[in-house]
Amino acid sequence: MDPSFELFDHTADIGLRIQAPTLPELLKPAADALYAVIGKVAVTDDAGKMSFDLRADDSALLLRDFLARLLVLFECEARVIRSIEVHTFNEHRLIATAQTARVDYDHSLFSHEAKAITYHELSIRSSPDGLVATVIVDI
Repeated sequence: MDPSFELFDHTADIGLRIQAPTLPELLKPAADALYAVIGKVAVTDDAGKMSFDLRADDSALLLRDFLARLLVLFECEARVIRSIEVHTFNEHRLIATAQTARVDYDHSLFSHEAKAITYHELSIRSSPDGLVATVIVDI
């Protein structure tokens, strides 16, 4: 299975369903799905690196916390991640480094204001081809 994502309607929210063979491979399509909710986000130059070192009680919470950090990065610093190198992603810890880029507001086409990454229906489950994560974004 190639890493991928799809969006689905959810009452006053938008759901993300992300598929990948492994936990580390869930992160980039999850980020891409979040940005797809926001719209067609254009970027300009590189904006440096960002490190993640997250701890939680399970991998679904780590994925949610990761996406919440990306939302703050977008809203507060006008940056998005372009690529990510995952060092550790297991049931209790996520360590990664991402290359970021600045948002080009003049060339972006925004669809929704993503307000928060919720805990509602949050899950990562096994599938015949790997893993399927479900995340709900409050818009």
